[in-house]
Amino acid sequence: MHRSGSARPRESVRDYPRPPVAVPDERRVVVEFAGLVVADSDRAVRVLETHHPPVFYVPRADVRTDLLRRSSTRTWCEWKGAAVHWDLVAGPRLSADAAWSYPDPAPGFAALADRLAFYPSRVDRCTVGGETVAPQPGDFYGGWITSEVAGPFKGGPGTRGW
Repeated sequence: MHRSGSARPRESVRDYPRPPVAVPDERRVVVEFAGLVVADSDRAVRVLETHHPPVFYVPRADVRTDLLRRSSTRTWCEWKGAAVHWDLVAGPRLSADAAWSYPDPAPGFAALADRLAFYPSRVDRCTVGGETVAPQPGDFYGGWITSEVAGPFKGGPGTRGW
């Protein structure tokens, strides 16, 4: 993995809070799929939660929403509320439920309104500050693993009950 810009302190996901928090992040976040830049922003919000790599939420204005199609999937987060999911369609390629959003987030998460998060495992590439991210194990939570975060990460076998 490549890190660009100034070095950031290493973070342990064990130290992230529960309930989670949403914090602004000024680094450039890019999502690529089917040879296209789907999202490109320096106005992301990171959600930090115990034992989870951060999830980056990008303003809708910085996303190619013409490539998104609302899916029938709905999920619920005890902290953030009701989420809707989005398929990503580019030419002949389809990535089902590649993104999600909270149209009316729960109190304390208003910063997520009008933003989208992407599963790194369901797109071709995600970067934060020029560093390619790895997907969180298990593909349930959609966390973005970079060199600045240390596990253990929830999501792999045997971690569901953490």
